[in-house]
Amino acid sequence: MKKSSFISLTAVMLTALTLSSCSTVTTSEYEATALTTYTWRVQYIDEPSPQFETFASTYLLNRNGLKPEGAVTGPDDRGLWWAALPPRPSVGEVEQRQKPQQQVSQPELLKTVDYKITYGVGSQRQTLPTNYDVYREVVKAYPSRIPLELTLGVNGDTVEKAEQAD
Repeated sequence: MKKSSFISLTAVMLTALTLSSCSTVTTSEYEATALTTYTWRVQYIDEPSPQFETFASTYLLNRNGLKPEGAVTGPDDRGLWWAALPPRPSVGEVEQRQKPQQQVSQPELLKTVDYKITYGVGSQRQTLPTNYDVYREVVKAYPSRIPLELTLGVNGDTVEKAEQAD
């Protein structure tokens, strides 16, 4: 590789890295949510490609760690509240979706959580996906509105970390 090609390639790579690197934002306007979901699903086993069918689901939006209206269980060991269980699919419902020659698994209850954070800087408000650790930092800081320093992910499309600002 020629020296000029190497220098050009290095410059392009450094520019791309700089544009897509993480950044931080400090804010005292924030709110974190955790959408808890129960979903019944069944696996239909058919060679060569098994597939999953989902049945009933229930959802509950947790906001800043406070008990939401409609909570049936919780807080769990992660501080989350959950809605009532959705109805388990009946044998008839499972069989209705079954094709000839397919084997069927037992209904399985999935628990999932989708974390988001909304924050403001000046007149700008942004809602981004996040993780459990960020959600918990917001829950701890929210009652006192302690300013947080948020570390945004690559391209600024997620919040990867939250720490109390100095």
